[in-house]
Amino acid sequence: MSITTRKGDDGSTDLLFGVRAAKSHPRIHALGSVDELNAALGPLRITATKEETREFLPQVQRWLISLMGELATPPGLEAKYAATHKDLISAEQIALLDTLAAKLEASGALQFKGWALPGEAGVMSGAHADLARVACRRAERRVIDLHDTPEAVPNREIARFLNRLSDVLWLLARWEERAA
Repeated sequence: MSITTRKGDDGSTDLLFGVRAAKSHPRIHALGSVDELNAALGPLRITATKEETREFLPQVQRWLISLMGELATPPGLEAKYAATHKDLISAEQIALLDTLAAKLEASGALQFKGWALPGEAGVMSGAHADLARVACRRAERRVIDLHDTPEAVPNREIARFLNRLSDVLWLLARWEERAA
């Protein structure tokens, strides 16, 4: 099967279960933002100076793939998706992010003067973490844009997860800078 299907030439794309949506649809914008976030984590994974960062990021990327599955599920078909995909974003992942944030704060990641200037420390991994953080904030806004609309994603833990992940990425940026 070729990646080039030409089905999107008309400006539409597939959601799950054979449902098509305009590429300009808010749900597709949310999906694309999470995909950008996942891609932005790749350079951080490669350049991270801390082993803990390199070990943590693949799990986050797997969570984001699950999250994209939830976003790609058309409204009303969530139960069908959940029947075959048990790894939905939940309070469990948020608690793990909270634990990591507390660990990073305890390690001194919050020790900085004034506003953090991405790249100022000359540490590539820190700059990559900041880029991933802004991608995460954009994804969070796109998901929140769906709230209170017919396109709302029922799992409100997704927005909480993205909010917490952006905090962790900010802390990782500072932590990576201090490690160098």
